[in-house]
Amino acid sequence: MKFPDNISEIASLQPDFMGFIFYEKSPRNFENVIPNLPESIQKVGVFVNASLEEIEEKVTQYELDLIQLHGDESPEFCYLLQQNKFKVIKAFSIDNHFNFSALNNYNNYCDYFLFDTKGTKYGGNGITFDWTVLENYHLDKPYFLSGGIGAENIEEVKSFQTKAYAKNCIAVDCNSKLEISPALKSTEKTKQLINAFKE
Repeated sequence: MKFPDNISEIASLQPDFMGFIFYEKSPRNFENVIPNLPESIQKVGVFVNASLEEIEEKVTQYELDLIQLHGDESPEFCYLLQQNKFKVIKAFSIDNHFNFSALNNYNNYCDYFLFDTKGTKYGGNGITFDWTVLENYHLDKPYFLSGGIGAENIEEVKSFQTKAYAKNCIAVDCNSKLEISPALKSTEKTKQLINAFKE
């Protein structure tokens, strides 16, 4: 999210989380004021290879509830954030050849994983990966499913949720497929998606 009026419109639909990207190279980079949100909505700050100082500054400034790391952050860095009492979501770029054993070193130092599609950018590529590769996910850490998810593939998401390997999926991360332009979300598309999940 980026624009205050749009943030308020989407917040009225009661999503569980709202993301704010703090990465200067992203067209979605957030430099605005977050309007008052319902207490039920958790604010997620998204960072790419940021310093601890920068993350601490943004957490304080925007009263963030969770930190999403979307770069090449190490397990030690995740541990450092947890020591500072931050809740950590570590994102991983997934393709058909992803080695899930790479997650072992992160398991004790993250609160959640996020599985996104491997692409040319750190996120917002707008394409899905083959979710059946998650059959190889061997840990109990809860995760967010991300990558090209919108109202047009809600049936595939519902089908995915019936699979045994989806048991630890606690949230679906939706971004570019709901956009009119970078960071500007369509209220109608978002409403359609949330209603579909509620059904």
